[in-house]
Amino acid sequence: MADIESSPYGIPGESVAENVSPTGSLTISDERELASGERLLTLNMGPQHPSTHGVLRVILQLDGEIITECDPILGYLHRGTEKLGEAHRYAQLTPWTDRTDYVAAPLNNLGYVLAVEKLCGVKATERADYWRVIMAELSRIASHLVWLGTHALDIGALSMSLYCFREREIILDIFESFCGARLTTNMMEIGGFSREIPDGLVEQVYNFIRIFPDRQKEYSALLTANPIWMARTKGVGIISPEAAISYSLTGACLRGSGVNYDVRKATPYLMYDELDFEVPLGQYGDTYDRYLVRMEEMRQAIRLIQQCIDLVARMDTPLMNYESAYVIPPHKGAMTTAEDMQRHFIWTIKGFNPPVGEVWQTIEHSKGELGYYLVSDGGPMPYR
Repeated sequence: MADIESSPYGIPGESVAENVSPTGSLTISDERELASGERLLTLNMGPQHPSTHGVLRVILQLDGEIITECDPILGYLHRGTEKLGEAHRYAQLTPWTDRTDYVAAPLNNLGYVLAVEKLCGVKATERADYWRVIMAELSRIASHLVWLGTHALDIGALSMSLYCFREREIILDIFESFCGARLTTNMMEIGGFSREIPDGLVEQVYNFIRIFPDRQKEYSALLTANPIWMARTKGVGIISPEAAISYSLTGACLRGSGVNYDVRKATPYLMYDELDFEVPLGQYGDTYDRYLVRMEEMRQAIRLIQQCIDLVARMDTPLMNYESAYVIPPHKGAMTTAEDMQRHFIWTIKGFNPPVGEVWQTIEHSKGELGYYLVSDGGPMPYR
């Protein structure tokens, strides 16, 4: 045990006891006595292990179960994603976007390929865009299920996580059937999809949207009116609309405070402006409202998937816009001319050279607004 004088997390002049366990984890124990004789506890939360994904350290000051102060510390995980992007061809970067949030990888893919398509002036086919909506909304549900299961687990509803991961596995089965991967899918491609929809995938999607509403009712029965759940979420973590905007919150955290902003409505992309769905809003801005907003977002996602799958089930148009010089060439089996082979060789070895310019593309990710900023100098790799 060692004393750290003048710690930024302690009262000036006081020492903070720092304990390093044999496993290397760090805990900070600092009790502060109030005038009333009660004590506040300063607690270090995370990172639990250097290999943990998305590691974050937060210094918390606790008054019982109430967090009175918190000091987040960033920088425990740096992948150098932006620099990697400047050293690879445009089509090589999609797998890197998977890793920025592996819980909702197709949404990360989507934002990136839409940015490249905007830069190059490429428009995916209508059928591809509807399938993109389906995969994006399935990804949104999968991400919300991880949130709900782990949130309930932390509060004490242990069985909730088992139910959530049960349904998430069905979504991952759909992803695996489509592209062969469950987490880091590398699913979206510039110009659409080079893979054709496999046999049985439409039936898998129909099966999921048939059973999920009843499964979600189970979640609500377990939590929504549960007195312990309400006691630990109602009136907790209240964020006013003004504070939410001031802190640049997006997604369910912003809408939970009653601010009506959803990228799919504000600046529509894909086919969202042609689909019927609603944006749920909270009233009080507390944790319970954010729970209700995400629950309703999953219902709206099912509504969107239903509309899209009904449409694509009757379509037989291509999934890839092969007319553009900026998309992946057709499979070698479809090449019938020397020009096709030459184009395939050049695209594979050198990539493509997009126009000079810069673009900003945002989407509504499961965790909020996700934006990609691309700068092209006309070369095969992004300048920025």
